[in-house]
Amino acid sequence: GDIITMVPDSYIAWHAGKSSWRNYKSLNKNSIGIEITNPGHKLNYKKFSKRQITSLLRLSKFLIKKHKIDIKNILGHSDIAPERKKDPGEQFPWKYLSQNQVGLWHKVKKKDLLTNRKTKTTKIDKRLFFNNLFKIGYSKNTSKKNYLNCLTKAFQRRFRQELIDGRMDKECLIIAKKLSKTYN
Repeated sequence: GDIITMVPDSYIAWHAGKSSWRNYKSLNKNSIGIEITNPGHKLNYKKFSKRQITSLLRLSKFLIKKHKIDIKNILGHSDIAPERKKDPGEQFPWKYLSQNQVGLWHKVKKKDLLTNRKTKTTKIDKRLFFNNLFKIGYSKNTSKKNYLNCLTKAFQRRFRQELIDGRMDKECLIIAKKLSKTYN
C-alpha cells in the first residue's frame, strides 16, 4: 500500500514502451504510469491487496483531479500494448475502481452476459466486435498474425475477467457494443 514516486508526474517515464491508444502512439509522453507490486503472470500472479487498491484509488483520484484526466483514459498496460503486456491482469478490480470513479466498466447485467458466454458468432459479429474495440480506443495494428487474439485477451482481462480465452463470443460482442457507446 505504500506509494513511492519514482519519476515526478511532470516528467516522461519509460513505463508503456511501444504502445498506442486512439490516435496516440508511444504513450510514455502522454500518460502517467502507475506500477503496482505483483509477481505477474509468469511468477504466481496474485490478487491485489486491499491496501494496494486503497492507495491506488487515493493516488488516482488525486492525479485525475490535478491533471483533469477523463476517466475514459484510465487504462492498463494490456490495453495499450496487448501483444506485449498482460498487466494489470484479470485479478485487477476494474469494476470496483469504476464504481469509485476511476476508469470505466460496462453496465450489462450479469444474467445477460452469462447466457451469451461461449455462444458462437458469425464473421459479421467478429467484424462488429473489432470495430467496437477500435471505437473504444484499442489500436488497429493488425500487422501481426496473432494480434486479434492478443487484442481479444486484453479486452477480456479488462472487461470479462472470468474467462480469458482469446475467443470472441456473443458475451464479448455485447460488452464491446455497450462500451463503444460509452467511450464515444
